[in-house]
Amino acid sequence: MNSDVEPIQLFVPTFQIEETLKEIRECLEKGWTGLGFKTVQFEKAWCDYTGLSNAHFLNSATAGLHLAIRVLKLEDGWQDGDEIITTPLTFVSTNHAIFYENLQPVFADVDEYLCLSPESVLERISPRTRAVMFVGIGGNYGRLPEIAAICEERGLRLILDAAHMTGTRWNGRHVGHEADVTVFSFQAVKNLPTADSGMICFRQEHLDQLVRKMTWLGINKDTYSRTHSKGAYKWMYEVDHVGFKYHGNSIMAAMGLVALKQVDLDNAYRRQISQWYEKEFSTEDKIKTIPVPVGCESSRHLYQVMVSDRDEVILALNALQIYPGVHYRDNTCYQMYSYAQGTCLNASLASDMLLSLPIHMKLSYGDVQRVSKALIEIVNRNRVDA
Repeated sequence: MNSDVEPIQLFVPTFQIEETLKEIRECLEKGWTGLGFKTVQFEKAWCDYTGLSNAHFLNSATAGLHLAIRVLKLEDGWQDGDEIITTPLTFVSTNHAIFYENLQPVFADVDEYLCLSPESVLERISPRTRAVMFVGIGGNYGRLPEIAAICEERGLRLILDAAHMTGTRWNGRHVGHEADVTVFSFQAVKNLPTADSGMICFRQEHLDQLVRKMTWLGINKDTYSRTHSKGAYKWMYEVDHVGFKYHGNSIMAAMGLVALKQVDLDNAYRRQISQWYEKEFSTEDKIKTIPVPVGCESSRHLYQVMVSDRDEVILALNALQIYPGVHYRDNTCYQMYSYAQGTCLNASLASDMLLSLPIHMKLSYGDVQRVSKALIEIVNRNRVDA
């Protein structure tokens, strides 16, 4: 390994440091770092940015996925053991959230976009199916309109795991309008980085009001509301539900407010990086790129390819100080989901071949050429030297 070569990492978070510190300083000066103040500002800014009617700021997207299922289960009267059709090609929090509520993940296969296949979803619908969980992997929109149509026709709820989709648009409109509830992630390496936080966006106003109680332990008045209310009994509240401590805080919201101003510009650069990769790989039959459907302006949280001998390729790239990733391992390979192993052949094949190449704001054209050249040379060797 050449120690003089600068490492190229998969993700490197980038922050507008001085402006972010100014926003955080305001929280410290006002003495309000928790729920309220900046969280209220960020929720409004998010609705303005996306055009969505409702938005509630959370401490993580994982919390949001749990809440999405919890609230819909309460609203619709789902029973333990009811089913949600989901993808095996995702981070495990997507499917853990289904188990949190004693529901059953039913795995459908993926298509050429690495998103849920509508044909496979139709095959998995049963009398106990209550919802479909769609994951926009890497920011890809896939065939979401077809999935939404299936849900509408069959009376199923649609949950959109949009952890990778901040800034993804379909025919000019931001994602989220298609689903009953959409969950976004603002974790440190996401396109809109904080330290860790998320946003849950219900289509229905009364469910937005319910989820606000559920994120504050089921209490019907949060601390910020009580502090700014008038009257002698502002300390009095009721506990309507057994809720959770899932709400976001003003420090994370302050970071998000700054990052939101930059996200479209950052995503444009991510798409430029992706175009550079596409050009380099356009004549390489041993490197399969993942298409993006016409009409989708992807956030390009990931740039993924598929290669043979993927694990050996990773080791060879690491030897050159290039550090890609894998998104994701087929969830049915994990013991808790092994009941579905072998049922999603496309996802299983992709899981063995997928490679996420470096993509972040500090990546230069020269870096992309270095990564591309290295990958092309490695996959075209007679054997891979790890």
